[in-house]
Amino acid sequence: MKRQYFTLPLLFPALCSWAGGAGSSRDGQVPAGRGLPNVIVIYADDLGYGDLQCYGAKNVKTPHVDRLAAEGIRFTNAHSVAATSTPSRYSLLTGEYAWRRPDTDIAAGNAGMIIRPGQYTMADMFHHAGYATAAIGKWHLGLGDKTASQDWNAPLPSALGDLGFDYHYIMAATADRVPCVFIENGQVANYDPSAPIEVSYEKNFPGEPTGRDNPELLYNLRPSHGHDMSIVNGISRIGYMKGGGRALWKDENIADSITAHAVRFMQENKDRPFFLYFATNDVHVPRFPHPRFRGQSGMGLRGDAIVQFDWSVGRIMEELDRLGLTENTLVILSSDNGPVVDDGYDDHAEELLGGHRPAGPWRGYKYSAFEGGTAVPVIVRWPEGIRKTGVTSDVLMSQIDWMASLGALIGARMPEGSAPDSWNRLENLLGTDATDRPWIVEQAANHVLSVRAGEWKYIEPNDGPKMITWGPEIETGNDSRPQLYHMKEAYEQENLAPRQPEKLFELQKLLRMIRAGKGDEWHEGK
Repeated sequence: MKRQYFTLPLLFPALCSWAGGAGSSRDGQVPAGRGLPNVIVIYADDLGYGDLQCYGAKNVKTPHVDRLAAEGIRFTNAHSVAATSTPSRYSLLTGEYAWRRPDTDIAAGNAGMIIRPGQYTMADMFHHAGYATAAIGKWHLGLGDKTASQDWNAPLPSALGDLGFDYHYIMAATADRVPCVFIENGQVANYDPSAPIEVSYEKNFPGEPTGRDNPELLYNLRPSHGHDMSIVNGISRIGYMKGGGRALWKDENIADSITAHAVRFMQENKDRPFFLYFATNDVHVPRFPHPRFRGQSGMGLRGDAIVQFDWSVGRIMEELDRLGLTENTLVILSSDNGPVVDDGYDDHAEELLGGHRPAGPWRGYKYSAFEGGTAVPVIVRWPEGIRKTGVTSDVLMSQIDWMASLGALIGARMPEGSAPDSWNRLENLLGTDATDRPWIVEQAANHVLSVRAGEWKYIEPNDGPKMITWGPEIETGNDSRPQLYHMKEAYEQENLAPRQPEKLFELQKLLRMIRAGKGDEWHEGK
């Protein structure tokens, strides 16, 4: 399938059709007489396929997400691009596979910008189509021009305004990494000049306590492995930080803070089309939900964090209703990778599962080459554009295609060479075409690639350990032999490579072609 670009003759046309999938259709187009739809991407962190009630979750209720599914489409065969955060987010926002770049591994909190200002992003695409754009919540794609060179006490010379976002209120990385402050429009929010900020990922600052040396100061959470450096809010983190004062966040207020900022952005832009990238942190460690959510799940802090995430979704939906924007707002809810249970803090998440299966039926978790690493929930709702609601789709889908697909939706004019790996699969997103994407690529934490094509999956060989060695008990998916699985018969239990040499060779060839940028040719030759 060739990628297709779309021109925008006027800012607010009614789109007559769009290319891609099995054909063209008027279903899902911008209704005549209406403006372009608002677009909200709700991007959860470490939320597993099995963590939502509408996906079969036990011991946790998610009524707001379930309502979203009942009013839209729930996808059961959708994938993030990678089994870890930074590469998934990079791929989603640029339409380029992160494994094509050598600097897209899990980013430190003081990483320089991984998406460079010269790259064309999803936010650029919406901005140039006349949208107000915002990124709110977790970022984890670097800030400033160079790693470890940021002056956190002054405006950053490079930030999200250089990537197409009109407004941003973000965490530089994740809640378990310093700096533990919000960045608003390129500078520390609520900056406290009496407590200048210093950050290092190499050595501690003299006299500053750490979780390793001062466990008596860990009054909120203690680490189970790693995460024993600087202490903020009674929780030790990755990396070293000094200062911050009143700018430091309190983990229990993060969801409230980012949700309030998202709601305000919607209110301020209710009279023009807007694009909101709302990236939550709740399920990512350290899990420390607000007290009003404690005890709501029966699964301890991790389960209660899922309840808190559901509340944020509900608050966004409630505000859309109040503003009269629900009908013409496309909402996409998903996660950056599969789930992880013990990821560095002693929050008893393993012991309190009580039969709950965060990855659902899939083998593996976050970090893994098995499906549990990238199989994620995806829910799409757009009342004015999706005719069949409350349905389930098993179409094979990858987040890599969302940039080109949303570009087709709004009639974006995209520069040559932008979103190089993204295909227009808009009809898949809107439920008017159930034809699988011909293939998708999945990336494990150690850069092992897998390819899914139809009912088959191939994992390239790797000599690494079978289990993660540095902490959580998770299968890596590593094997020195090629692995071939039939996904409809069993969930990656029997390696069929010895019995299916022709299919193995076919998928090995496909992966080689994709690496060389010739995946389109494989599809067209089928």
